This record gives sequence, C-alpha cells and structure tokens, in this order.
Amino acid sequence: MLEDQLAEVQEAKGTSFLKTCFNMINALTGLGLITTPYAVSRTGWSSLPFLIATGIISCYAGILLTKCLNTDASMKTYPDVGFHAFGSKGRMFVSIFMYLELYLVSIGFLIMEADNLERFFPQAGINLRGYHIGGKPFFTMVVGLIILPTMCLKNLRLLAYVSMCGFLSAIIIVVSIVCVGIDGVGFSKRGKIFDLTGIPTSLSLFAFCYGVHSVTPMVYSSMRHRNHFYKILFIVFPLCTVNYIILAVLGYLMFGDDVQSQVIMNLPTSKVISKIAIYTTLAIPIVKYALLMTPLANAIENSLPKKWNNMLIFMFIRTLLLVSTVVLAIVFPYFDTLMALVGAILCVTMSMLLPCICYVKIFRLYRKCSVEVAIIGCIIVIGVAVGVLGTYTSVKERFG
Repeated sequence: MLEDQLAEVQEAKGTSFLKTCFNMINALTGLGLITTPYAVSRTGWSSLPFLIATGIISCYAGILLTKCLNTDASMKTYPDVGFHAFGSKGRMFVSIFMYLELYLVSIGFLIMEADNLERFFPQAGINLRGYHIGGKPFFTMVVGLIILPTMCLKNLRLLAYVSMCGFLSAIIIVVSIVCVGIDGVGFSKRGKIFDLTGIPTSLSLFAFCYGVHSVTPMVYSSMRHRNHFYKILFIVFPLCTVNYIILAVLGYLMFGDDVQSQVIMNLPTSKVISKIAIYTTLAIPIVKYALLMTPLANAIENSLPKKWNNMLIFMFIRTLLLVSTVVLAIVFPYFDTLMALVGAILCVTMSMLLPCICYVKIFRLYRKCSVEVAIIGCIIVIGVAVGVLGTYTSVKERFG
C-alpha cells in the first residue's frame, strides 16, 4: 500500500510515537471506510459485532507480527518475516500476495473514480474514429492520464507527505455525511436485523477494512522507540474501529438497504457538503496511486539486469503498470466484487493467517498445547472460512 513508501519520509533518528500513530491510522483509513455501510447492509445490524471482532483479530495478529519482528532487528518488511519463518519460498509467497494487493487496490481506486465522475458528468465522452467512448471507460482513461505524471516521479517524498492527510480526509468524509443526514436525508431507515446469506460478503469487506499488516513491519521498523509499538496498536485499532462503526451506522440509517458499495454514491450531488465529501474521496487516489504502485515497479526493476537500469525502462515499466490497471478497471468495473475478493483472499491472508502462521513457525509452537496456540488455531480456522466463503460468494454473485 502507499505506506510502503514511508521509509522515504521518516526522520533519520526514527519516527516519533505520534507520527507513527498517524502512519498507522493512514494505513487503516482507505477505501474500506466508504464500504462499511454497504457491508452492514448485506447482513443487517447484527453484523456490527463481526466488524468489532475482525478489528480485534487483526489487532492481535499485529501483536504476533510485532513479536516476530522483535526476534531479528534486520527484518524491516513483511517479506523479511516470511523469509525468517520459511526461507526463500516464504519471502516469495508473501511478496506475491503483498504486490497483488497493491495492484488490485490500485484498480479499485480507478473504478471508484470513474463511478463518481460519471455521476457528475454523465454526458461526457469523446468520438474516436467513429466510436464513441463515454461513461466509466472514458473517465477511467481520463483519471489514468491525470495520474500518469505522478508515475514518472522518482522522488515521491512530497506525495508521501501529502498522502499523510488520510486521517484528516476520513474525518472530513464522516463529518460531511453526518451533515448530509441532518440537512435533508435524515436517519430514518430501519434496515434489517439479520440476513444469513450476506455474512460472507460482509466479513470479506470487514477484512478489507483491516488489511493493514502489509505495511505494519515498515511502520514498526521506522519507529524511534519500537517498544512502544504495542501501545500504538491499542490506540489505532479501537480509534479506527469507532470511525468505521460511526460511518457504517450513519450510512445504513440514512440509506438502508439501498446503500451502494460506495456510500458516497448515495449522496445528493446538489448539496455543497456532499460535494466536499465526494471531492475529498476522489482526491485520495490521485495522490496515493503512484505510492501504491512504486513498490511493485521497484520490485520489477530490481529483477532486471543492471544494464537495463535507465530512465527509458523506468518510464516504460510504470506506464505499462498504469495502462494495465486502466484496462482491467474498464473490463471489470465492479467495485464491490473486487473489494470483497481482495478482502477475502489477500487481506485475510496478509492480516490474519500469515501473522499467526509465521508466529507459530518462528517460535516453534506447533508442538505445544496452550491457550495461546488454541486462540491462534481458532483465528486460522476463522480466516480460512472467511476466505473460502467470501471468495465463493463474490464469484457466484457476479458470475453465477
């Protein structure tokens, strides 16, 4: 994710406690925030305890991941943890999942941008050799062209600083939606209490909300006093969970079962306060996209022969990555399905399963019987169930 670039902006002596808190909040506050009302609508009000439970499990997994990092000061990234636990194969496995998550979330950014821009400018489009290109495909390409210059920057320090406004953006979005509810829309929708069929999708989206542990080792290694990192987990996860619950409850009360996969899509475009929420949301991908894709681009460059290390290759790789995500966003413009799949497959793996599995392997707990091992075993079973059911349900609903 974008915070994988935090190494470029950290101070020489390490990141302070407060700044590390904001880094983690920024990592946790992303596309998942605007999907929470939809996630609740799939199962009903009874899904809120699942949201809290997902946050608790993810926080506990963060503690286990931190304990793994404490065993070797040379570990700074998630692939390093995978290597420490399972060797080269572990590094490869973690890297594939981490880069795939970056890539798919980047596609989600483009889909979100196109969905919202089409609402504002439904008639926009161009005629190209007798073919009219309009709607979502047109805006996906437009957003790609806007993002292209940021992909050409080698020094992303300025963008990294700007992207730290994620927490402020989340507050603006929540406050704006509250104001929209007070000024006209109201909070009168009752919603449903429980719908069993929606549980897999809700859990997948909740897992997506807490898909933060790809960046946790980077944030941890940048901290000045690493022994305080546990306190940061205990501050950040409850704070972000409260933020998720507030938006989920308000969004569901405002729009009920008609709430869309992106709650900002329900906001009336005629109101100024709605436009503030929408524009704030639309600005985030423009800033974050290059930061999301740079780790993947760097990994590709590092795998090439050194003689290919030049500006032409630099530009070609980044342009190719951008074009490929634009094409896939046009071919598969289904935001809710994509986010559910990312949550079920990648976020469950990276933020629930792998921290537990690596912890058990590094500390050699697989031959022991204890309460801790039982808890970890339950988390692994839950994670696998959410991953399998969430993937199956998302695919079935879209293609079945």
